[in-house]
Amino acid sequence: MNYSQDRRIRVAVVFGGRSSEHEISCVTAGGVLAALDPRRYEVLPIGITTSGRWVLTTADPERLAIHGHTMPAVDDEGGTVVLPGRGALSVQSPGEVPHALGTVDVVFPLLHGPYGEDGTIQGLLELADVRYVGSGVLASAVGMDKHVMKLLLAGAGLPVTRHVLVRPSAWEPQRDRVVAEVEAFGYPVFVKPARAGSSMGVSKVHDESELEAAVLAAREHDPKVLVEEAVTGREVECAVLEGQGGGEPEASVVGEIRLGAGHDLYDFEAKYLPGDDVALDIPADLPADVAERVRRMSIDAFQALSCESLARVDFFLRDDGSLVVNELNTMPGFTPTSMFPQLWAKTGIDYPSLVDRLVDTALRRPTGLR
Repeated sequence: MNYSQDRRIRVAVVFGGRSSEHEISCVTAGGVLAALDPRRYEVLPIGITTSGRWVLTTADPERLAIHGHTMPAVDDEGGTVVLPGRGALSVQSPGEVPHALGTVDVVFPLLHGPYGEDGTIQGLLELADVRYVGSGVLASAVGMDKHVMKLLLAGAGLPVTRHVLVRPSAWEPQRDRVVAEVEAFGYPVFVKPARAGSSMGVSKVHDESELEAAVLAAREHDPKVLVEEAVTGREVECAVLEGQGGGEPEASVVGEIRLGAGHDLYDFEAKYLPGDDVALDIPADLPADVAERVRRMSIDAFQALSCESLARVDFFLRDDGSLVVNELNTMPGFTPTSMFPQLWAKTGIDYPSLVDRLVDTALRRPTGLR
């Protein structure tokens, strides 16, 4: 799709949302908004409040940044309401909203977690026949549900962590089964919501006495919970981009997360709040053949889930050299300091160029079944 120099590309950047990752979505949007060249793009910033109201809001990256330990959020004070929120749907009169969603060239949905990253907004945009950045409905939904994701990855021959599913039904009837299955691979284990990100609701459990509290904490974020084996090894990650011109997806250099003694896991605080006890090594200090295996398996995972546009694939590298896929993120953290853009910067694509490529890929992708 070609655009003349006298007409800017109209991009709707959608962020915030109803999930527990609302604030991180805002931070991600701040980074992308700062990278969108105003000479090329006309930006329509649409924030979704935690109650589900869609509002035309600020495009000021500074207001969407983390200040100390204070996180940004979307509010609808002074904003034009596009959709009124839960339990209601309104039809706007012509001219009531400066730009209708259908008049944009492409949507950049920077939503993390349920009600956005999970195929819901992707389905809305498909119904409206609007192009957008990111994976489609299926891959987005599968990428959000760690249980289904593991089933598909394993079905494609990729190694995944052993896990036990705690179904959305009441916890008590499942307790004995879960305890028995967990004991089969032993403690410690990690308990996490099946459909959440940014390490929300994740706990490390050292013995059975801690299990119930961890399951209940995870269920505050999602009634569907996973209990996963703890894998001893290094945490490495690789970023993937959809191939240009219909070619094979491309994988970045490999990065490694190194946690200090103060962290049992790569939790929310370690990822996003100031501190000096977490290091990102990019590229990771790995033998060339191991790094190439990570890159190849990342592309295989991307294709196994029918991903489009972008993804980040997380692995455990065991001491014996074997690799285990931990998870795949279809809309990874996208702040300038996040792993995904840093991996591509070290591969040769800087942050503004990365944003441009994602928009260009979305504009060239046909709408509908593909």
